[in-house]
Amino acid sequence: MFEHYSVMLNEAVSELNIKPDGIYVDATLGGGGHSSKILAQLTTGHLYCFDQDERAIEAASSRLSAIGDQFTIIHSNFKNLKKELTERGVDSIDGILFDLGVSSPQFDDASRGFSYNYDARLDMRMDQNQSLSAYEVVNDYPYEELVKILYKYADERFAKQIARGIEKQRQIAPIETTFQLVDVVKSAIPAKFRRKGGHPAKRTFQAIRVAVNDELNVFEIALNDALDLLGVGGRCVVITFQSLEDKICKYKFNEVTKMPDLPKNIAVIPEGLEPSFKKITRKPILASSQELEENHRSHSAKLRVIERVKV
Repeated sequence: MFEHYSVMLNEAVSELNIKPDGIYVDATLGGGGHSSKILAQLTTGHLYCFDQDERAIEAASSRLSAIGDQFTIIHSNFKNLKKELTERGVDSIDGILFDLGVSSPQFDDASRGFSYNYDARLDMRMDQNQSLSAYEVVNDYPYEELVKILYKYADERFAKQIARGIEKQRQIAPIETTFQLVDVVKSAIPAKFRRKGGHPAKRTFQAIRVAVNDELNVFEIALNDALDLLGVGGRCVVITFQSLEDKICKYKFNEVTKMPDLPKNIAVIPEGLEPSFKKITRKPILASSQELEENHRSHSAKLRVIERVKV
């Protein structure tokens, strides 16, 4: 069963400002929670959903079919957003939602190898058809690349020690499982720091997962394409769970809403020079206290919204 808690469900869909005849995209279908709420508000409109996980697609398809038939599920990485939509004759959309990160069923399915809480073969692939998995990253990447991944994607202060530990262990035998990797990480981190900031392997697992799925580059590509596709009045809603994703989103939203550099004595922006987008949220929306009680994974969630105001 693919049961997933949809983070900030009501807030995210409300901020899309749904029009019954609009064209909408859920770039991260998952269990179909957000998609279900969007689809229920459409009459002559259409919803396009993206996901790489076959189990998620199967579960969400049944859920959506019970609501209506004005949806299309696309089994593809959302970095192919523009290509896939263009092939289906869509060159303008009224809204798009990104709910980033790993879904609860993926974390909680031990066989997927995402979690340090379950013993399983190192995997972490969101698309199980891709060849690169956590096993290859851990066992084949050189020391320098491992250090870079741990620093860049998780700000791991003990990156060098952990990379050395991995390098030393795999010379004896390959690191095949999540618990084997956890043991290596624990051994590399000084005892007094192991319990600070949660599980000692949390950052390492995050960094490797991001590397396996190329998450940051993929998101940056997709976000740029999403803004290109938005029609006037269309909105882009992004939910992030880690600071690097949020920085990408924040930077892009700042970039496209920035006022032009003009002489100080000009009081009115000349026509045609106004930004094409406006921020709907000046500061990110955070999960409500009720949601935080229901779902601990909502604690790090931030929701940002932008709207196209002109072509």
